[in-house]
Amino acid sequence: MKKLLILILLLTGTLVSFAQKAKDTMPKGKMDTAKTVYTCPMHLDVTSNRPGKCSKCGMTLVAKKVDKKARSNKPYYTCTMHPEVISDKPGKCPKCGMVLVKKEPVNHDKMKM
Repeated sequence: MKKLLILILLLTGTLVSFAQKAKDTMPKGKMDTAKTVYTCPMHLDVTSNRPGKCSKCGMTLVAKKVDKKARSNKPYYTCTMHPEVISDKPGKCPKCGMVLVKKEPVNHDKMKM
């Protein structure tokens, strides 16, 4: 019983050590590249920098992480059923196969709330 307890403690210490090394090797900039934007699941043009309700239908806005580097002034393509699917060129949604719809970028920095 004592040997089993020592073995469990050694394994736990090893796992904690590996987890700490993995955390330390993660690029520091990775965590700063995403911004949370809230959008309506039914009206993708309704966005906010805070949680709330859709101004068109009253549904609760859903949080979505937006990569700051990916945001630009270029149009993009997205799935109407899966707004998290974003592409820089036309095509089909990898989740449901629907044709991606062209959207114009929204300037979140100048958004009024």
